[in-house]
Amino acid sequence: MKVSEAIKYRRSVRVFDDKNIDSEKVKNCLINATLAANSSNLQLWEFVHVEDKKILKELSKACFNQNAAKTAKQLVVIVVRKDLWSERAKWNIKEIKDQSNKNDITIKRLNQATVYYNKIIPTLYFDLFGLLGFFKSLIFQAIGLFRPTMRQVTSTDTRIVAHKSAALAAQNFMISMAGIGYDTCPMEGSDTLLVKKILKLNRKAEISMVIGCGLRTEKGIYGEQLRVPFNQVYTYI
Repeated sequence: MKVSEAIKYRRSVRVFDDKNIDSEKVKNCLINATLAANSSNLQLWEFVHVEDKKILKELSKACFNQNAAKTAKQLVVIVVRKDLWSERAKWNIKEIKDQSNKNDITIKRLNQATVYYNKIIPTLYFDLFGLLGFFKSLIFQAIGLFRPTMRQVTSTDTRIVAHKSAALAAQNFMISMAGIGYDTCPMEGSDTLLVKKILKLNRKAEISMVIGCGLRTEKGIYGEQLRVPFNQVYTYI
């Protein structure tokens, strides 16, 4: 499908067909997920792709036995790893340095990236039990009285940013699935602590969403797609 066709084809499917889907194709759609736009290219995400029937059953219970989980042939769990910000910042510096040895990336750009990842990112992401974030917020709000500045600097703010980036990746994944005729259903309704326990995830990991995967049935789509009229959500200036 064309991208616009895949977007229109994608629906949240609550009941999946009994037919199996190809796990390699799902994996390729997850590769597309990693190409999503994300904040500062930190890529604070992980993707857990589940086909094991025993784990699927356990995850279904953690998702309150929703039909979209109970009938899914596979599940994909979108995981947020905000705690990896320092590691991913260092990775970016290394990769940019490696690129500079292979092409004509300027010294200026390399220096800018080094400053960004060594100074600006720690300023935004480093915190101590939320206390430092409070003082950072006061400082940046004061700076904002004189010039435009970054204002979302608390631990909660950067957590939201990490989840937004993960959601962009999830959308890439679901559109890619639609493009090959596979269906999905993103679920926020789950016992996230239990999901982490079942998947043996790092204690600092956070669950963004669990996505059911399979093939749609007629009863799997609950009516026509409803959207607020476009003129109520669109402003042209």
